[in-house]
Amino acid sequence: MKPRELVGTAKVPGGVELRLFRHGDDHMIMVDNNELMSSRVGGSEEALAVMTCERLGANANPHLLIGGYGMGFTLRAALGQIGDGGRATVAELVPEIIAWARGPMAALTAGCLDDPRVRLIAGDVAAEIKSAAAQYDAILLDVDNGPSGLVRADNDGLYSMKGLAAAKAALKPGGILAIWSAAPDAAFTRRLKSAGFKIEEATVRARSNGKGPRHTIWFAKR
Repeated sequence: MKPRELVGTAKVPGGVELRLFRHGDDHMIMVDNNELMSSRVGGSEEALAVMTCERLGANANPHLLIGGYGMGFTLRAALGQIGDGGRATVAELVPEIIAWARGPMAALTAGCLDDPRVRLIAGDVAAEIKSAAAQYDAILLDVDNGPSGLVRADNDGLYSMKGLAAAKAALKPGGILAIWSAAPDAAFTRRLKSAGFKIEEATVRARSNGKGPRHTIWFAKR
């Protein structure tokens, strides 16, 4: 059995250390002994983009805000959905994530960061949300492990009542806040409703072939 190779490490601002491993053609990002993301498993992250765009309906050229980049599954899927006139703004807090995307994981990235429809923000998606006013057709959050944070305590603010209010204000009327989570969270569902969103909760499989663990996506419409 070929051993895993440590490719690089990164410190999340205000959070934990990430470690990028390579095993053959596969890559995985670990937090301690937890696999945070893997190039083998991206189906639910792709579903985050595809299912959101489906729910936008007739809007053929939407402006999406994606936080964060991760391994790019959501961004690549979004670019396949939004048309030539669509736009995708991507906020990624950890600089090494983008360096890895352009370096050891360039084959997986497939040039998506250089697509002319993409604007890359090196920073916290929460700051971009706070600065926006009715700017986005959809906000897609795959930050941390979902509402129950794993890598950075400050991420909890995105999912607080204050954070949800900021997201609502950053959306255009009828816009969608879509949130990925590794697991269901009944308390967070109630919080979304309390924030005034119309809620749809979906269960999706981790792998694009319909297999693997079940993950949760909330679609919260303004």
